Amino acid sequence: MKLFWVLPVLISTIPALADKNEPQFSPGTASSYASKQTNEGVTIAVKAYDTEDLAHSAFGKLNPYDYGILPVLVIIQNDTDKSLRLDRVEVDYEGIDGNRIEATPAADVPYAVESPKRPASAPIPSPIPKRKHKNPFSGPEIQTRAFAARMLPPHESASGFFYFQVHHRPGSSIYLTSIKEAGSGRDLFYFEIPLKDQP
Repeated sequence: MKLFWVLPVLISTIPALADKNEPQFSPGTASSYASKQTNEGVTIAVKAYDTEDLAHSAFGKLNPYDYGILPVLVIIQNDTDKSLRLDRVEVDYEGIDGNRIEATPAADVPYAVESPKRPASAPIPSPIPKRKHKNPFSGPEIQTRAFAARMLPPHESASGFFYFQVHHRPGSSIYLTSIKEAGSGRDLFYFEIPLKDQP
């Protein structure tokens, strides 16, 4: 009889243990960020995660920026009385030179990491050894932290990361378009938000 009582207890503790291993991440409200803009009752805040401390707060041991991937947190607060469609939102990184870089889909981020290249002058051993390098993005962090909201009800907020293959420079901005009112299909005015260094 003891076996039937012990097994459920052990099984029920497995998810709890797994949750402890996941980094706890709470982005806060859009109004609490320095980099934000409000248009037509909608506030959007952005934050570039380009340091070790910021990356670890969201992705645990992984720092995507070490591999050329800049995560940008986007928080959308809908303070209107209308639902918003976010399924076709476009988010670009606009550099100080005015060039815009489209976000890389979260599913494509693991393939954006280049493998180390062998110098042309180095001799090729025979037979060629086969090495398996673990992709740093093989874990679930990039997907689970990505912005995924497709609809935003009135007086609610949504948040998540967009990923850019870019070297972040001060003075750059995040440019957002194609946020629509769900009922009318009307586009909201675009957002152009400078990425500030302050929290």
